[in-house]
Amino acid sequence: MSEWRVTDLCPAALRDELADLQRVFAIEGHRLTRDPLSEVVRIERDGVCYYVKRYWGAGKGLRRYIGRPRVKAEWQNLKYFAKWGIPTAPIVAYGLERKAGAFVRGALITRELPDTQDLALLARRQDPRLADRAWVEQVSVQLARATRTLHDHHFTHNDLKWRNLLVNDRAELFFIDCPTGAFWWGPLLSYRIVKDLACLDKVAKYQLSRTQRLRFYRQYRGCERLSAADKREVRRIVKFFEGRE
Repeated sequence: MSEWRVTDLCPAALRDELADLQRVFAIEGHRLTRDPLSEVVRIERDGVCYYVKRYWGAGKGLRRYIGRPRVKAEWQNLKYFAKWGIPTAPIVAYGLERKAGAFVRGALITRELPDTQDLALLARRQDPRLADRAWVEQVSVQLARATRTLHDHHFTHNDLKWRNLLVNDRAELFFIDCPTGAFWWGPLLSYRIVKDLACLDKVAKYQLSRTQRLRFYRQYRGCERLSAADKREVRRIVKFFEGRE
């Protein structure tokens, strides 16, 4: 069984090349990453770049049969982002193939987000924008609102690291790469929320001031002053990765 979709965002000139999974897996391009289960290849067509993520494994044993394959989780989560008004990479095509109920292979193609860089790269390069208070404030507000939107839907990213946040030349923020994001409830949701915020703060504590970090949390909470419960959560966030770095 093959499930393959080409979206309206796919240009006419690319439709034949992305017509089915067999053709997608035959595409050659510049390989960006590769692991035992997948690879990411960048291609350029008519001056526009596209990212082709190809998966040929869902894991060992029962993982091939039970639960969402990683590729399906990723395209579904990007669709949630778009539905909730969170800027993300446009999906051009997606789908997977199963045989006798087992995952065989799948792919997700997204269009580039022009003039963007991930926040982790800016941190490594000591980009001067991170020292610009106005720029940091503009990005912080967007990140706080988007993160709160996820959590208000009982959804957590589960890999909310600076490398998965892109920013363009206009300081507009985009969320990408979320194959492990999922819905949670009760104590598990609370734990995952703290993990998301701790992932963000893991780099922020070295790049931003304490005041900027607390301002982000207030923006996330939508309040001017922290309550006793807020202060307890901040302590959990700060201590989350203690002894694991």
